[in-house]
This record gives sequence, C-alpha cells and structure tokens, in this order.
Amino acid sequence: MSFLRTVLNDSVIIHPPGFYIIGFQTFPYISVYFIFLAFVYVVTVVFNSLVICIIAFNHCLHTPKFLAVVNLAVIDVFLNTCTIPSMVKIFLVKDNFIPFNLCFVQMFFYYVFGTLESYALAVLAYDRLIAICFPLRQNSINTLRSMSCIVGLTWSFALGVTAFTTGIMTRLSFCNSLRVFSYFCDYAPVFRLACNDYSMQWSAASFLTVLLLGGPFIFILLSYITILVIVFRMKSLDSRVKALATCVEHIILVAVFYIPLLVIFLIGFYLGLIDPDQRVLSLSLASCIPPCVNPIVYSLKTKEIKIRVLALVRKNKIGTQQRHQQKTVFGR
Repeated sequence: MSFLRTVLNDSVIIHPPGFYIIGFQTFPYISVYFIFLAFVYVVTVVFNSLVICIIAFNHCLHTPKFLAVVNLAVIDVFLNTCTIPSMVKIFLVKDNFIPFNLCFVQMFFYYVFGTLESYALAVLAYDRLIAICFPLRQNSINTLRSMSCIVGLTWSFALGVTAFTTGIMTRLSFCNSLRVFSYFCDYAPVFRLACNDYSMQWSAASFLTVLLLGGPFIFILLSYITILVIVFRMKSLDSRVKALATCVEHIILVAVFYIPLLVIFLIGFYLGLIDPDQRVLSLSLASCIPPCVNPIVYSLKTKEIKIRVLALVRKNKIGTQQRHQQKTVFGR
C-alpha cells in the first residue's frame, strides 16, 4: 500500500490512500436496516422538497418564520445526503473503502450540516420567542431581512468552524490501522487512528461539541422558559392555549433531534453502558431520522402548509379526473 508523505514542521506526515468504514460489519439483519435507510432517504428528499416548493411558490408564506422552515428543510436534505447514500453504497457494492480526500470532504459537509441543523432549531426558537413575547413589535423586530442575516450568519459560522476543525485533521499521520469504526468518516474515530499527537483535534472536538450542540440547546431552553413566563402571565386561558399551540411542532423537532443525542452521549461517555455496535446504530438513527421527521411534522402541524398541501392534492385529483373523463369521451 502506497502512502503519501509530506513534510510539516520537520516531521513526516503520512497520508494513506483511504480508510475502511467498518461500523456495520458485525450488525445482524444489516440488509433490512439499509433498506430502511433507503426509505428514510427517499422520504427526506420528497417531503423536504415538497415543503420548499410550497413555501417558495406561495408568496403569502414569504415570512421570517417560513424562511427559517425552508432553511431547515434545505439542511435536512443535505444532512442525510452526506451519509445515507454512502451507507447504502457499502451494502450494495460491498465496498467499504473511502479515499482519503473524499473521507475529509464527507466529514466536512456532515459536520457543517449537523451544526446548521442545531442552529436552525435555535433560529426557529428565536422566531417563536419574538412572536409570543413581542406580538405588537414582531413585524418590526423579526423581518425577512433580519432573519436572512441570522440564517446567513449561522451558515458562515458553521462553514468557518468546520473548515478549521477539518483542516487540522490533515496535520495527523496515519501509519497504523485504517479501519474507522463508525457509519461514515467520523471525526473522533478517524483522529484516534493517528500515530502522532492528536490532542489539538481532541480539544477542538470537545469544545466545539459543547459550542455547536450545547449552545443552541441552552438558547432553546432559555427561550421556552421565557415563553412560559410570558404565557402564564396572560389572563385568558384561550390566549395561553393558542400561544403554546404555535410552539408544538418546534418542540417536537427539538425533542426528536436532541433527546437521542443527549441520551447516547450521557450513557455512552459517562456511564459506558452502550455496546460499541449499538452506539454506532443509535448514532446513525439519531442522525438520519430527524431530517426525515421534520418536514412531516411541519406538514401536519403547521396550518398554512397543511392547507396548501391539501389544496395541491385536490388540484392533482381534479386534474386526474378531468384527464380520465377526456379519455373516456375521445374513446367513444
């Protein structure tokens, strides 16, 4: 096997041709799981694309809230595209090798969109916070321009931070095992294969996990604490119910995204009770399911989107009936 050697600070850096992804090698019923993943990916692409099209082609939905929803839908499509096709390819082609450069490309984009997923949920929490706590000033505070700036800042931040963390991985030398025990080119499983010091990469991973996942989660919690304080100050029970009802879909998305991750990391890292195979399976599900569930929740729970989905279904149904009637007439 040939290795690429470069000189960095008078030391030899060894870059192998690639890595082997072995996270699912010992998993039973793997074919059933990959069929399930293929189904999840199709649902993710179809439903998120539907949400994006409905909002894009309905000018009355061009509001800050639905800009944040479109942002989440775009992120969902790219997040699952980073991992599921490569996992299905391993099953279909029976080839778990990934070239060195492609490994880091996958790592970069996965963590960009994983970070953006977390921040997109925080942006939606901000939208609910302004809508409920400042109802009279909502239109002046939360405008399309301000929401566009917030979304743009989250993208710039995620791209910049992930570029740095992925870039420092190229300083590592891989001269021993090339077997990555995960479902994709994951950051920690890859840097642990290095045969030189990876303390910088470990520190970056630890700090940024808190910053990129913990930061938005704390903001969401504080937002809902503030919302609850405002809601319980309302005199009318009907007003309280209406205010909280606007948050239901967002709370579901937050629970689906954060609870599995928190449970896996708390049990796995602090108690050490999760089997490595089960941890890989749990993390892959925790990563792939939220982008699939998010558009379904918004389609069912958001009145504006549900109305337009039903109108689109009726329109297609009427069009089909008319075409059928025309064929019947011409057939006679």
